[in-house]
Amino acid sequence: MYDFNYHRPTTLEAARKLFEQSEDGWYLAGGHTLLPSMKLRLAAPSDLIDLSRIEDLTGISATGDEVRIGACTPHDTVARSREVGRAIPALCDLAAGIGDAQVRNRGTIGGSIANNDPASDYPAGLVGLDAVVITDSRDVPADEFFTGMFETVLEPGELIRSVRFPVPAAACYVKFPNPASRYATVGVMVARTGDGVRVAVTGAGPCVFRDAAMESALSDNFHPAALDGCVVDADGLNDDMHASAAYRAHLCVVLTRKAVTRLTA
Repeated sequence: MYDFNYHRPTTLEAARKLFEQSEDGWYLAGGHTLLPSMKLRLAAPSDLIDLSRIEDLTGISATGDEVRIGACTPHDTVARSREVGRAIPALCDLAAGIGDAQVRNRGTIGGSIANNDPASDYPAGLVGLDAVVITDSRDVPADEFFTGMFETVLEPGELIRSVRFPVPAAACYVKFPNPASRYATVGVMVARTGDGVRVAVTGAGPCVFRDAAMESALSDNFHPAALDGCVVDADGLNDDMHASAAYRAHLCVVLTRKAVTRLTA
């Protein structure tokens, strides 16, 4: 690890000022990707700006039709939240299945989506639930936020403040976890919304994506049998030592069917 300057501001304004004054400043949320990268000398920021003491970035609020989660709210807080559990229990299930207890108590929703690991759970949660990412300069629909492997629309220095989730009629998240890391080999969020059914898939491809064919079939008939004949094209999906592209394509339909079965039981 190379030398760096460490900062722990208590306001968003101070964090932005530190970033602007730094030669190559990076924001630090949970640090599960950034710190190992620094230890391996794959990343060498001049300044680390720790966001953990900025109160405006933490906390959960719920109204009748939406849930808002601060960017630095830990996964475990989401998993245990009564407000989230009453409004969107699928989001509690998603957060409870991330990593292990240590990861859930340190990792944050904002850090996860800003990093956009192709096998992380939250991208499917955001896209499936039609969430909106609120930054310090704009509101971005989740459908537009994730752009590629480890890539988002965030501009340099732009900070995520919170994520706003509309409350769906029903939702379910199911994943096939890697047994060691608990990252999603494939994870699927199925949600029934006022605009129809949304099916968002993580882990299968380089970036989270929606499956239009399964969405259409389920919007016409929300029943597991509606997925009979649905096939996800394996072309372009992840193909590695953990699972082939063909296997991941198969899992997309299997996990979607499992989610629908749970919602219709």
